[in-house]
Amino acid sequence: MALHSSVLCFSVFPSSAPRNFVYSGRKKTIGASAFHCHPLSTSVSRLGVTGECATDAEEEDSLVVCFGEMLIDFVPTLNGLSLAESPAFKKAPGGAPANVAVGIARLGGSSAFIGKVGEDEFGYMLADMLKENNVNNEGVRFDPGARTALAFVTLRSDGEREFMFYRNPSADMLLHESELDLNLIQKAKIFHYGSISLITEPCKSAHIAAAKAAKDAGAILSYDPNLRLPLWPSAESAREGILGLWETADIIKISEEEIEFLTKGEDPYDDDVVGKLYHPNLKLLLVTEGAEGCRYYTKGFSGRVKGLKVEAVDTTGAGDAFVAGILSQLALDFSLLQDESRLRDALSFANVCGALTVTERGAIPALPTRDAVLDVLLKSAS
Repeated sequence: MALHSSVLCFSVFPSSAPRNFVYSGRKKTIGASAFHCHPLSTSVSRLGVTGECATDAEEEDSLVVCFGEMLIDFVPTLNGLSLAESPAFKKAPGGAPANVAVGIARLGGSSAFIGKVGEDEFGYMLADMLKENNVNNEGVRFDPGARTALAFVTLRSDGEREFMFYRNPSADMLLHESELDLNLIQKAKIFHYGSISLITEPCKSAHIAAAKAAKDAGAILSYDPNLRLPLWPSAESAREGILGLWETADIIKISEEEIEFLTKGEDPYDDDVVGKLYHPNLKLLLVTEGAEGCRYYTKGFSGRVKGLKVEAVDTTGAGDAFVAGILSQLALDFSLLQDESRLRDALSFANVCGALTVTERGAIPALPTRDAVLDVLLKSAS
């Protein structure tokens, strides 16, 4: 296993109840992504960029099903102000698993979303948004007795975020196991989820059942904890809940802050610390480092890929763009995990996906298209 004390370092460039809320802060996370097709030029080919999209048959065999929350983010029109001081907010669809599903589709991949929204205007808007973005929404359920979740976002002058959530409970928390679209789940090549859907019942049981169904059908399980500590009853319950399904995942993406939290304050830059989170059946562990890029760990090799530095407007969804990219590529060719050079190329693309996402407000509205990412890579390779 490649979790040595001295990691290999590389430099690849670009390489729902108004009175019930919780408030949290989170540092910036920019993540990884990837791509698939035939070479455009020698220099770009070296980066793994390709000019042709996957065929219909390939898309059918490379479905990524994303499970969890979908909500409305209200993002301030001006940075550097508190929620009370902000003069206006931009309505933006969001929720990490939904972000990933849309991100994959924007990059030309095949994706589906499973979750629950309110039987309200926002819920229908979100379901329509998925369809408009070529995401399969057959797994979306509507709750007539609960509202679609809302999150108000505070943006600091540097684009970093703090959240205030309205969910008491929101519809996403009320998905039942009996409402799962098992046929859709069993078609997944990759089944992706976070930890927010593990906080409360009945969604927790639905989550566990869905992951088991996917695994039993041969899917790869992808996990991004996406820590939102104030949503959990306590820090310890969050730690236990996140780690409860840790060893079932094949791919895990975490941030520096999440490493520090899960290891109770240990150094997230120490490979021995990271090694404590690498379980025997894990195929790929990714650590995002914001504008600095990401680290990767497999059983055979490990290293770092530099990121693309841009002027950040809103970091919401950057890590999800990272995940979208790498999953879209792995869904087409899982052998990437045995080829370090190709994996590094995929992570370079992924870092660009994350970087482009922070240059606009809102998560889903800011997720880049495949052409936008290719354009950056082409310019950097010329």
